[in-house]
Amino acid sequence: MPSGTYRPRKVVHLLEHDKSAGYLELENARVRWFLSVDETTLLQSIQSAGQRTYRSITVDGKEIEFSGGFTDLHTLSYDGILAGKGFGLTQARPSIETVHQIRNAVPNLKKGDCHPFVQ
Repeated sequence: MPSGTYRPRKVVHLLEHDKSAGYLELENARVRWFLSVDETTLLQSIQSAGQRTYRSITVDGKEIEFSGGFTDLHTLSYDGILAGKGFGLTQARPSIETVHQIRNAVPNLKKGDCHPFVQ
């Protein structure tokens, strides 16, 4: 397929008001994802440590935890946009379309590779 014409595969396994999960098959990555604002979905070890957030990604079997340092991320991003260093519509459109499709999907637990927090 010529560059720029790849269409990612999107499957939603869970879609609730406070959490969602699914599977994305992108051109160069396969992603099982889980997003939640429900503190009860945090790992017990994280809750016991008094932590209210947990951000992690696993690449080739190696986990990278990056929960710290996100307090002012949105403010920094907005400052960059106001300084003319943001992304244009052309760059942002695929991400916006993906989020729209996820938010309007019908969850299907039988399709794709489920995140372990959903199984």
